[in-house]
Order: sequence, then structure tokens, then C-alpha cells
Amino acid sequence: MKKQLFSLLCAFALLLCAAPSASALEGESLAAAKTLADLHLIDALPSAKDLENPASRLQAAELLMRLDDSLQPSQNISPQDYASSREWDILFGGLKEAVSAGELCGALLHLLGYEGVDYESAPLFARRVGLITHNYGPLLSLGSLFQLIRDALIFPDKGGSALAQRLVKKGLCTQEDIQPLFPEELNARQIADRHMAAVFRLDSYQSEENYKTGRVDDLASGFFVSPDGLALTNYHSIHGAVQSTATLLTGECFAVEKVVFCDPGADLALLQISKTSTDGLTAPFFSFLELAETPDLRTGDQVYTIGAPLGITLAVSSGIISNTALRTSISAYSCILNTADISRGSSGGALLNSYGHVIGVTSGAYEAGNNLYISIPAAPVLKADWNAEGNTLAEIAENMANLQKIE
Repeated sequence: MKKQLFSLLCAFALLLCAAPSASALEGESLAAAKTLADLHLIDALPSAKDLENPASRLQAAELLMRLDDSLQPSQNISPQDYASSREWDILFGGLKEAVSAGELCGALLHLLGYEGVDYESAPLFARRVGLITHNYGPLLSLGSLFQLIRDALIFPDKGGSALAQRLVKKGLCTQEDIQPLFPEELNARQIADRHMAAVFRLDSYQSEENYKTGRVDDLASGFFVSPDGLALTNYHSIHGAVQSTATLLTGECFAVEKVVFCDPGADLALLQISKTSTDGLTAPFFSFLELAETPDLRTGDQVYTIGAPLGITLAVSSGIISNTALRTSISAYSCILNTADISRGSSGGALLNSYGHVIGVTSGAYEAGNNLYISIPAAPVLKADWNAEGNTLAEIAENMANLQKIE
């Protein structure tokens, strides 16, 4: 009887563990709604049931109008006229019908100054640059609309100013009201939401035949450090490769065009990634991470890693710095010892501080130890010529092979 009761309790516990996905999403939507209410973007908090209902184009237009810095609160324009000005009624049908992720992402990108993005490709573009943090369904619920708008508030426009600043300029809220959107230090969730789009899986091939047949020789990671496709990784991640490709969070794949800078002794390489995907789509720019020029590292500081462990998917881990100046054989520079988990395939990923700045490149681990992971400081790359002509991977591989023969 006791065994049966125990089994029933275990089954009940499993059911409870399996159920939270819906309630977690509901909680996220309510949190987003509260943020928008605090910023006077919506007038009242909706019920949980309302958040599950489809969001209409008119509801989206009301929010977009308040974010549009070309409109002032005193201007007499209706949400219907605003939505019609975006041709939503002409392109997609009635204004009371559900708004799609493409329509909203396209409108947001337009507000941010990114022209020429059509509604069909807008969600992919927004995901690639980090404007949205996950894939939404074809039609948005009211809760999803609120989440998407909330996440977009911290995204910078082409001038570098966050969308939330427009609310202050228009007098809809104060600087103190938007301050919670910009915490001085980020948690793991915020690190993932804001920076994972800048990291990619790096697949390398040591022969043209392997490249053509898709037989990957080495799995690693890398991350963009400029919007025009410059990316950082470990040198050992590309050593011997004649072709490499970067697979983004969106699933898009881009070839490595050339190696702008490499330092085998430091185990660092700066790559130029093609702006045209292997499917022929053009990426005008990429989400990227900022390098900390003079990182002030202290033992015990919180750090995060983002990479592609085992080549499965991008992942974020958290830990602390255990040693700020570890001498090892993997690099000519003193390395950072930390406890943020990495695995095979994470080499070349980003080690971030709690401000979201890159302080190192994840490179290795002590196999005999527990939670002893090594990252190489990114500082040497800051001294490199980012405008150098560079060489192809095949040329680098040939040059290194010739050097080994001479030695």
C-alpha cells in the first residue's frame, strides 16, 4: 500500500513538473503587461484570459503610435488611420483581425530605422539581430504582443538610442520609469535574451570533399564583434580547415570568407563572415558583442558563457571567476579560470561579465578537475588591424603546413 501511495505521489509530482509551460508563459505575459502599464503604454492590466486572445492590428497600432517619435501625443490621428498608413488593411485584410509576427516585426524595424525589410522576412531578420528573443507563431496573442513590445523597448535604433528613450522624450514617462529596463548588471536570462543572437556554431572542414559532402571535421563556436560580420573564435577551432561555416541561432548558415587576424600562440582568430547565406539570402548586418577594453577582473566575479556545446544548440551557462591570471600551455597569455560550464564544441565561444561585455574566449577545461574551465582574454584582438586584407582558410592552412615543414 505504501509503495502504491509513493508511486501515485511520484506520478502527481511528474504531472506538476510537466504542466508549468503554459503557466510560465502566462506569467511572462502578465509581467510584460505590467511593464507596459507602468510605462503608460497600456491603460490597464488585462486578465489572464484576455492575454490568450488574439491581438488585433488596432491593438498593435495603438502601441506603435506611442513608440513612433514622428508622432506627438497632441497629434490627432486614430489607430485606424495609423494602421491604414502601414497598409495593413490593404495587404492583410481587416484591422480588427489578428496581427502577425511579421507585421509587427516589420513595423518595429521601420520605427528603428531599418528600411527595406518586408513583412515576410521581418521575423527572421528581427531574430537574427536580437530584436526578438524567440520564435512566435504566425499570429500573435495579446500576451505575445506585450512580450514582443517589452523586449523591443531596450533595442537600439540606428542612431544607437533605445526605443524606450522615445517614451521619455514624448513625455509618456520619466527616465526613472524606464530605468528598470536597463539594470547595471544582467542576470542569466537577460544575457541570453540580449546576446545569444550574436553567437554561432562554427563547423570546419579539412578538405573540399568533406565540405561538399557536409562531413564536419571540427565543431566549435564563435561570435560576432562587429555588425558587418567580423567574428572572434579560437585559432585551434580553424586550424587545418580549408572551409568553415557559421550557423546562427536562426538556423541560417554563412561561410567564413577569410581570416583577418590570427595568433596561434594566443589561440585567437578574427574572421570575416560572409553577408550572404548559403541559401543566397543577404544579411545587411549582424547582432554583435562588445569587447571589454580593460576588463577589471576579480576572483569571485559573476561570468556567463555562450557557445554551442557538442554542436547541438547554443547554450548559456553561469559561474564565477576562480583565477584571473592562470598560466597554461594553451595560450601565450595569462588565462581566466572560471566555473561557467563549457563542453566540446564550446571552443571559441564568449565569456561575458555581468555587464554583457566579452572578457574572454572559451577555450578548454581541466579534464581531471571539476568546474575548471579556461578562457583566453580577448584583449590581443583589440590591438589587431580589423581592416587587414587577410587570407582565406585554405591559404592559412597551407602557410602553416609550410612552416611546419621548414621546422
